[in-house]
Amino acid sequence: MAIRTIRVVPDPVLRTPCDPVTSITPAVRSLVRDLVDTVDDPGRAGLSANQIGVGLRVFSYNIGGKVGYIINPVIDKTSGEQYGEEGCLSLPNLWYPTRRADYARAHGIDLDGKTVTLEGHGIMGRMIQHECDHLDGHVYVDRLESDVRRKAMQQLRSAGR
Repeated sequence: MAIRTIRVVPDPVLRTPCDPVTSITPAVRSLVRDLVDTVDDPGRAGLSANQIGVGLRVFSYNIGGKVGYIINPVIDKTSGEQYGEEGCLSLPNLWYPTRRADYARAHGIDLDGKTVTLEGHGIMGRMIQHECDHLDGHVYVDRLESDVRRKAMQQLRSAGR
């Protein structure tokens, strides 16, 4: 049980696709506990394993007072559209309007190997897409419209990242 340090851009682990979890080992159980402990803080909506330096396909979430996790998530359905401010723990103090599907559904497993479905609209839908992007080696600024992305990258450079 530990709160882990969050990696920030330009750490290469954030740009590396994560490997699927192939078996539930004590190390995976420990990772899930650390992810849940680290995301369980006001203002944190989601946290992927690579954001704490582990290249496995797992994320935790903290939405509306519900804290949980999903292993090997794969988005299998999206619908609608939302356009709103998005931020990231790995890009501190950087908030930009980002286009996402309003609804997202992902399936994966839990620590017992049982199928888990995580779905929702609004912030839940945004978080599912955001964290799955992380697990694929992407950060949200990759999705910004070109002029907004240029502005974000300038802000990153001026912050020394």
